[in-house]
Amino acid sequence: MLNGKKILITGGTGSFGKKFTEMVLTKYPDIKRLVIFSRDELKQYEMAQMFPPVKYPQLRFFIGDVRDGERVKRACEGIDIIVHAAALKHVPIAEYNPMECIKTNVFGAENVVNAALDCGVKNVVALSTDKAAAPINLYGATKLCSDKLFIAANNIKGSRDLKFSVVRYGNVLGSRGSVVPFFLGQRKKGALPITHQEMTRFNITLEEGVEMVLHAIEHSWGGELFVPKIPSYDIMTLARSIAPEIDHRIVGIRPGEKLHEEMITETDALNTFDCGKYYVILPTLPNWSLENWVSTFNAKRVPEGFKYNSGTNDSWLDETEVRRLVKLHVDPNFIV
Repeated sequence: MLNGKKILITGGTGSFGKKFTEMVLTKYPDIKRLVIFSRDELKQYEMAQMFPPVKYPQLRFFIGDVRDGERVKRACEGIDIIVHAAALKHVPIAEYNPMECIKTNVFGAENVVNAALDCGVKNVVALSTDKAAAPINLYGATKLCSDKLFIAANNIKGSRDLKFSVVRYGNVLGSRGSVVPFFLGQRKKGALPITHQEMTRFNITLEEGVEMVLHAIEHSWGGELFVPKIPSYDIMTLARSIAPEIDHRIVGIRPGEKLHEEMITETDALNTFDCGKYYVILPTLPNWSLENWVSTFNAKRVPEGFKYNSGTNDSWLDETEVRRLVKLHVDPNFIV
């Protein structure tokens, strides 16, 4: 699928970008070019040590910020596929610095759309978040705006052979700044801060996130928003799994946090289809035949009133499974 293709990933030095690079170079050794676009030269230098140019001559590192439209356009010259992973994603930081979050997550998304339209790109997949569904914090609101920009871009592509789609998923296990690495670090301090004992979250691994993006690259028709079927965990199960021997201290929900996350709201369900491994939220007015799409993917409309919420999910991680996932995907030396 990707052999012979030229791909650019924004935010390419982040947790997702590194895992995407690792998996793509392994699965598609004949990829023509993979451009890592990010603004931090130190992270690019460190990533280049992980993927040395002698072994991976198809890899390129391109310094730039998605806020800079001209730089994004330059990076996209000759590119076939864009994976847009760049974002300011930390909820409390976004609440305190709202305009900085808007500049990256909204204006940056628009710059990627314009670069794709101007540079002959064929396929764009943008990463979203469960916090974009019925958002209550600024980060979620900016990602909802970003989702709308990418989906609506299909309406202005004209005769271009170009499609835009979005993937939305929950908390990535072990990603930089997420709860599992934080809890692992707090084990040494003798007390684990818990925001709320009833809090729940969806859970996905980096590998599953990359596979979902690859699925969207291969199967999107343009305008879809893909949502994975993944398990939930509650925060107390996570705490007991990682640090059962220390105190758990309730500190209260942080600004902009929800008790439970949603990935599909009851309103979204009006345009949502079950496609087996994934749910797909379709645009209200797709620019292709809905009947043909449904037939191609054997898609079935979700029931009226359906919603996909981490607190009412029908799939849950228990302590044994949490420990297995932490050891496998986060810390191979993890022992409880």
